[in-house]
Amino acid sequence: MDNTQQFLITSSPHLHSRYTIDKAMREVIIALFPAILAAVYFFRLNAALVMLVSVVASMSAEYACQKIMGRPVTVSDGSAALTGLLLAMCLPPALPLWMAALGSGFAIVIGKQVFGGLGCNVFNPAHIGRAILLTSMPVEMTTWSVPGAPDAVSEATPLALSRALEHVASADAITQATAKLPSLWDMFTGNIAGCLGETCAPALILGGLYLIWRGHVDWRIPFYYLASVFVIMGLYAAFRGYGMWYPIYQLLGGGLIIGAFFMATDWVTSPLTAKGRIAFALGLGLLTCLLRLKSGYTEGVCYSILIMNMLAPLIDRATRRRVFGRDK
Repeated sequence: MDNTQQFLITSSPHLHSRYTIDKAMREVIIALFPAILAAVYFFRLNAALVMLVSVVASMSAEYACQKIMGRPVTVSDGSAALTGLLLAMCLPPALPLWMAALGSGFAIVIGKQVFGGLGCNVFNPAHIGRAILLTSMPVEMTTWSVPGAPDAVSEATPLALSRALEHVASADAITQATAKLPSLWDMFTGNIAGCLGETCAPALILGGLYLIWRGHVDWRIPFYYLASVFVIMGLYAAFRGYGMWYPIYQLLGGGLIIGAFFMATDWVTSPLTAKGRIAFALGLGLLTCLLRLKSGYTEGVCYSILIMNMLAPLIDRATRRRVFGRDK
């Protein structure tokens, strides 16, 4: 009689958590609720329609893609809905709804399903959708609405207005130019022209802190990302003679805060090690500053995250820990 003990060998993971995919996605959506309410408050019905269309289009694209590919349909796990919602937060409130739907389709099909679905994507799907829309529809993607009057068009975002300081030489001219910029209070509360997710920094920070508290987000990525942007822009402001309002403007303007808490911290496309996450965040900060200061596009967060997504596996390899029981 064979007394050999039998072992069942299975694939990872071997440690189980009380969190499931749908629970985790639901908590991220809950974290976005304050920013969603702020977007609807500032941009009224336009914001609600863009978010609704993006979510429905993302879920429809995932269902159709999985049916065509013969894969199990996983629309109910909430990942597609979250992708659509994150994309909507990166869109102008007056964007035509068919463009929002098209961007959601790109985000799901090209950014997610082509790589094998949830957990296999290399890039943040929401930013893939935004990058494609920005490249193919640049006018519509850079047409901004005035808060409280979503049908009124603003000429530029605060970042674009601050970029105009690059062409100002004298101190008096800088003072006159800065007087035309929105106040720091308006920047903080979100009473500015921009994308839906650029409204109300307290709402975004509140949601981000909730994710950190619940253990879904490592504090290192948002902290070092925001800190590196502040330090680099502070040094640049000192060199140009702008004053300390400039780095604060850079923190509050554009999609930096939502990118730091909700996009750069994506579980699949960010590094796994603590040191790797710090390096990842510092790289994001450097790229964002370079793109904002030297490129033809005044934002920079979207492309910075996509570029660092490509480098995340290399960062993991360079910062992986030594295996116990082995020499270096």
